[in-house]
Amino acid sequence: MSQRIHARATLAAGVTVLFWSSAFVSIRDAGRYLDPGPLTLGRMGIAAIVLLAVWAFRREGLPDRRAWPGIAVAGVLWFGVYMVALNWGEQLVDAGTAALIVNIGPVLIALLGGWLLQEGFAPRLFIGMAVSFAGVLIVSFSMSGQGATSVLGVVLCLVAAVTYAVGVVAQKPTLRYASPLQFTTFGCAIAAVLCLPFAPALVAGLGDSPPAAGLHVLYLGVFPTALAFMTWAYALRLTTAGKMGATTYVVPALVVLMSWLFLSEVPGWLTLGGGVLCLAGVAISRSRGRSAKEAAELTVAVPQPVEPDAPSTRP
Repeated sequence: MSQRIHARATLAAGVTVLFWSSAFVSIRDAGRYLDPGPLTLGRMGIAAIVLLAVWAFRREGLPDRRAWPGIAVAGVLWFGVYMVALNWGEQLVDAGTAALIVNIGPVLIALLGGWLLQEGFAPRLFIGMAVSFAGVLIVSFSMSGQGATSVLGVVLCLVAAVTYAVGVVAQKPTLRYASPLQFTTFGCAIAAVLCLPFAPALVAGLGDSPPAAGLHVLYLGVFPTALAFMTWAYALRLTTAGKMGATTYVVPALVVLMSWLFLSEVPGWLTLGGGVLCLAGVAISRSRGRSAKEAAELTVAVPQPVEPDAPSTRP
């Protein structure tokens, strides 16, 4: 990858990370007024309208027929099930806790990407997975004192992490046959159509809520969805699914900071400890041991004891 392409991918990923971090906080606050399904419909509906307008203006046409299976998988699981599970989970746990759990996604992306996309497995992937899931267990234990509903919130966030990972892995090969705009537009449209049964509840919820609820829906649809998913798809087209998953390491820290500033919420110390363990597992899974070539070079570089008449092994 050239330096210029790498810089563009990094910038696009940075935009995504910033808006996705803010989405956790916005969802948490919007959950005071709207149920998970209606909130998903509002977010996906607005995103679909915005993206369809851009798609029509750019005249990109329909995606290649080979792209539709991947778009459908992402539309149902990532844009649909993920959103409902996350919205529901954030009604039961705080935004920081949700972000800590969801961001074990990169471990799952690395696992599925190595298996299905043949991107290869990091040497410490399975150790990292074990560490991350130990962190999830600690978070679950820390929430158990707050009742079964909080544990359910942890489980729902775990479901969100799994569907997020499946969506990303489905997206990578699909981008060979569809542009980032096409993929995001029709993925959002599929999710919005699937959520149409929640339309009456959305209308009623917005009617009974203060203007802040509508502003949250508008913000979530335009920025963390329409814009951020497009920048994510653009960056993913330039790099691997595993590397893109790793860019979300910073999201939990940003979410904890934002939720403290805007919601006055901070996870408990045990929950934070479990979350840090989750992220440590992600870091371990993405680290690479010294390659055989590097090990050989190191061996050559270190002076070795030799017989008086033997040639030196140093270069």
